[in-house]
Amino acid sequence: MNEHTSPPAPAAFTVSRLLPATHLGARQARLVTVLELHERRCPPDVSERAERIVAELAANAVLHGRVRGRDFRLRLRLDDSTGTLRIEVTDARGERAPAPGRNTGSRGEGGRGLFLVDAFADRWGSTAAPPGGKTVWAEIRCAPRGFRPPRNADAGNTDRTAAHAR
Repeated sequence: MNEHTSPPAPAAFTVSRLLPATHLGARQARLVTVLELHERRCPPDVSERAERIVAELAANAVLHGRVRGRDFRLRLRLDDSTGTLRIEVTDARGERAPAPGRNTGSRGEGGRGLFLVDAFADRWGSTAAPPGGKTVWAEIRCAPRGFRPPRNADAGNTDRTAAHAR
């Protein structure tokens, strides 16, 4: 008997940007998120949560995940079939991977950003990213088909890499 499995449903959109591991790069990550979600007419409650999560994860990538000469990657993906917006920030320091529930309630100097991620995300975690890096991800559930198509007809899935001079 030959079982047929259907391929996974395509994402409503995917945006991927390579950004410099600097404070300016962290700011660009937040702005890209705001602009992309605004362009797709994302519900305000989802876009505000996503903006705060990206701000924290990008700041952590710059402060704790930076390796000289290496950038970080921001990836936004909406799975329209499940109504889940997935945010991923990948940096070069895999040995400094956070874990949900660890350091998220710290009153010390570190851990406050992850406390915010924990508060705004429905789920979050981290995975190894070769070579030697890590991806910290967060998911926000929104109503399936909760986003509307982009305002211009040419917009769709994008994989844009920011070029920048060193």
